Amino acid sequence: MTKQIHLAAHFPGVNSTTVWTDPRSKSQIDFASFEALARTAERAGFDFLFLAEGLRLREQKGRIHDLDVVGRPESITVLNALAAVTDRLGLAATVNATFNEPYELARRLATLDHLSGGRAAWNVVTSSDAFTGENFRRGGYLDRADRYTRAAEFVATARELWDSWTPAGPGAPYGTPRPFAHTGPQFEIEGEFTVPRSPQGHPVIIQAGDSGEGREFAAATADVVFSRHSTLEAGRAFYADVKGRLAKYGRRPADLKIMPGATVVVGDSDSDARERAAEIREQQVSGRTALLTAEQIWGRDLSAYDPDGPLPDFDPDPDTRLAQGRVRVADPAAEAARWRALAAAKGLSLRQTAIETTARQSFVGSAETVAETIDTFVQTDAADGFILVPHLTPGGLDDFVDRVVPLLQERGSFRTEYRGATLRSHLGLPDPLRKGRTA
Repeated sequence: MTKQIHLAAHFPGVNSTTVWTDPRSKSQIDFASFEALARTAERAGFDFLFLAEGLRLREQKGRIHDLDVVGRPESITVLNALAAVTDRLGLAATVNATFNEPYELARRLATLDHLSGGRAAWNVVTSSDAFTGENFRRGGYLDRADRYTRAAEFVATARELWDSWTPAGPGAPYGTPRPFAHTGPQFEIEGEFTVPRSPQGHPVIIQAGDSGEGREFAAATADVVFSRHSTLEAGRAFYADVKGRLAKYGRRPADLKIMPGATVVVGDSDSDARERAAEIREQQVSGRTALLTAEQIWGRDLSAYDPDGPLPDFDPDPDTRLAQGRVRVADPAAEAARWRALAAAKGLSLRQTAIETTARQSFVGSAETVAETIDTFVQTDAADGFILVPHLTPGGLDDFVDRVVPLLQERGSFRTEYRGATLRSHLGLPDPLRKGRTA
């Protein structure tokens, strides 16, 4: 039986994915940009639109990162507006479980689910970054070991709140609120939830952690995993590992969808697409961007270096951190060794090495090649689908939607129309069981 491919659109936001110099690149904060990308995704029958989160303006060497001045709007606010101009497209917000509280966030997500008719999703992320945390709490710090402990209890508590209303019945078209009470290591709250049970019961839960803790959290809690594994072999290994953890939580493989992030470049031929992809990467990674990327590894100011010259000839400083608000390189020495090996093997400059090492999972080729490659990933259990990250806002998915989607539909592996109204129905997910504890 042909597996159905799940597709989502990622609004690229303020990062190095977007080609900012392209005249077709529009605002990252005007509602028109969000609406245009959402309408394109819905026209194609995508499962959902995915928004990332930026809780603090990133810094490098004490200066705000250039792209961040473009704007980092709050996701749920944008999605509430998009609910009014879309009918079927799921609406997924990235919201940090470290810097929010269960009652307040559960209420906002339930409201989005009601306003959209059951299309809300929450991408659960965590942070131990004290720099970002300074915006939220005194000292800004949460120990790294506590991130998933808090996140797991956060999600469980939110589900208790969503379950606290009785089902609809005679004389109570929205159900009836019941008192809730939660006592745990992270949260101790009680009261009454103000929002009736939403059309999906619970918003869809998305998770993106790749560590052992993250994989276990996904198996126990998530409906969708936003993965980063870029090759067929790595994708199959990750897929088998995470799906293999589900049984101990009483879940089936179909209860969790694995959707890596990916970029797509479609050309008139495979060679044409490769040329376009190379041009895009050259535009995405300027000489200055390459130096900033290398500084995050070497821990030293490299502004005097020629980006078109060789890599630094000294070892990284593991105790220096020039960048704030970014995920830290786990092992700078190992990453520097990887860059050096790649540069030596291919005769690459610093900038060329940065281009190769920072590339996302990409599908590059003619429409026929891209369709076949995506279908192969899904049919051979390397993924259940993909979250596509365009390089242009908001028109970066147009080629894929107009040229690749019809070929996937011809193969019988992607829908020609929506068959349900909720995001859970698009993803083929079961309705959540009521597990709330009430006082």
